[in-house]
Amino acid sequence: MNSGDNIVHSAPEGKIPDHPPLDQIAFAHSSERVAAEILDYYRVRWLYEPRSFPLEWDGSGRPIAYFTPDFYLPDFDLYIELTTMSQKLVTKKNRKVKRLKEVYPEVNIKIFYQKDFRALLARFGIASTAQSHASGGGFVSANDSKTPTKDEL
Repeated sequence: MNSGDNIVHSAPEGKIPDHPPLDQIAFAHSSERVAAEILDYYRVRWLYEPRSFPLEWDGSGRPIAYFTPDFYLPDFDLYIELTTMSQKLVTKKNRKVKRLKEVYPEVNIKIFYQKDFRALLARFGIASTAQSHASGGGFVSANDSKTPTKDEL
């Protein structure tokens, strides 16, 4: 995703996101929870990891490699993949997204890179620091390691 792309839009007035409470969702990374809170703030409906796409098959036609985007925004028919980790993992995700587009050209997907996520956090006044790859990469709040609440957004 280019920094100039604007993928966060308000949902139609009065539309309420319809997902389980955030504390009942097993997000793989804290940055995904923050992204979900921002989507909720903008009243954008989303689904967390709703579909896995087979990307490779064995000789018998059985899938052996999958890609599961982080979010699906049904009102925009758009999948979102957050990439807030090390460059090595970014390269791997870029390859998977490229393969997804080759196999499923009808699927709309955007990658949200670390710089894009930092810019979004800054827009909401959330200070963040990058963690080292050794500690799992990604982000923590500069204030502490807990995910900001909706009120803090």
